[in-house]
Amino acid sequence: MNIKEKLQLYLVMGSTNCEQDPVHVLQQAILGGVSMFQFREKGTDSLQGEEKIRLARQLQAVCREYQVPFIVNDDVDLALFIEADGIHIGQEDEAIETVKDKFAHKVVGVSCHNLDEAKIAIRHGVDYIGVGPMYPTLTKLDTRNVVGPSLIKSLREADLTIPTVGIGGIDQSNARAVVKAGSNGIAVISAISKADDPKLAAELLKTSLY
Repeated sequence: MNIKEKLQLYLVMGSTNCEQDPVHVLQQAILGGVSMFQFREKGTDSLQGEEKIRLARQLQAVCREYQVPFIVNDDVDLALFIEADGIHIGQEDEAIETVKDKFAHKVVGVSCHNLDEAKIAIRHGVDYIGVGPMYPTLTKLDTRNVVGPSLIKSLREADLTIPTVGIGGIDQSNARAVVKAGSNGIAVISAISKADDPKLAAELLKTSLY
């Protein structure tokens, strides 16, 4: 798997992020150009237990149909249970080395907010890092301070070549700046998940990158 290519347009989403059926949103988004997907079922009214597993399997089936990597956010047990393509963890989640052991031969991504965190992630052999937030966002209420595309530029200037995706408040108006700073792609939530036409939203985002 060429992670750098797959990170180009990375959709992160759960049921709470959607105005329409999440399965429909994902299918349309992939048809519009989404190249990687992360199942992130969090927040008030998020699904739990069997309902969460059921939705995860439905979304995974869509990804498999279109050969798009299916990544699970944070939930190590769920990712292992349904045999996801990988896991994405934050700085407050399970230790990177432990997760790497559990997901041998799978994709492991880590959220990073500064140069030191990125270097630690690289030292532990993660496959990619998510850097952010790029811009102000309302989707994640526990978000850190905005770091902007300049952080990605700093990582590249420090000769860090690890596959990198920018996340946080990205839309058509600012996506190109993230890629121009050195990111391999963009990760979005509401820019696609809440769009009336997820396919068109994905197409426009992809076009705006270059």
